[in-house]
Amino acid sequence: MATRAPDRMAAVPPKRPVRPRRRLHRHLAYQLDVKGSPYAYVAPFFLLFSAFGLFPLAYTAWVSLHEWTLLSDEQTFIGLDNFRTLLADDYFWNATFNTLSIGVLSTAPQLLLAIWLAHLLNRPLRAQTFFRITLLLPNVTSVVAVVVIFSQLFGRDFGMINWVLSLFGVEGVAWNEGVLTSHAAISTMIMWRWTGYNALIFLAAMQAVPRELYEAATIDGANGLTQLRKITIPMIKPTIIFVVITSTIGAMQVLAEPLLFGSYSITGGADRQYQTLSLFIYENFTKLDFGFASAISWMMFLFIVLVAGVNYLFTRRGKGGLT
Repeated sequence: MATRAPDRMAAVPPKRPVRPRRRLHRHLAYQLDVKGSPYAYVAPFFLLFSAFGLFPLAYTAWVSLHEWTLLSDEQTFIGLDNFRTLLADDYFWNATFNTLSIGVLSTAPQLLLAIWLAHLLNRPLRAQTFFRITLLLPNVTSVVAVVVIFSQLFGRDFGMINWVLSLFGVEGVAWNEGVLTSHAAISTMIMWRWTGYNALIFLAAMQAVPRELYEAATIDGANGLTQLRKITIPMIKPTIIFVVITSTIGAMQVLAEPLLFGSYSITGGADRQYQTLSLFIYENFTKLDFGFASAISWMMFLFIVLVAGVNYLFTRRGKGGLT
């Protein structure tokens, strides 16, 4: 009598169903990884920003509401008196004017020159890496060394700038004594340091512009300037907005250049002709008047927000298409 072969299918044990609790745990872990991990990655920045950004800002606001000086152990609450005194201070408005003047003279030509340099480097050139590194060198140079060298260049008696002007019949200019001349000299220092850095930012944005657009424009007979105006600038407009805002913030905070221009002076010259807001804050901190200096700091912060917002609205116009 033949023996029946065992049923192999019957020998395989059935799969155990996944428990609902385990499935829930896996789902929660997946959701936590997908939705929670991005916040964990950016959390260190916000922690550092809260400790070294938001807290000092809030604490400065608190100090500005007090008569706070290291010459006394008592800090008397005086409300907005520091701000009322500040708004009636001619030195404050003089520093505000100097800051805006230097900011305009340095930022506008700097951005135009940076876009032009980036446009040149975006074309096929030999030794492109060398030129790009060269553009970055002024930015990594010590700001003290830059101001000392440019102070010699703008010297009244033996400066090279005045020597070149004398070749055209122009008498020696006392660059650090006049308002416009000192602003032009300080703006030149800022432009020399930051033009190459901004040019590299613009170059990185230009690298992402599709080459097909330039090829089509070349076939249509558009020259390099037309391509820059009709293709490049509209395509990199978000980058332009970013650079304008960061350059504006940097120009509003300029300190070392006016402090060391010509000679060390916390008043920005004998007549305060180039004292900026940052230098005005530093002057009051040296007087140990922390309450008044904190009020100046907050006014400068409000000015930066206002000017950056105006620049953002101005540069954002026409973002929808090519101009």
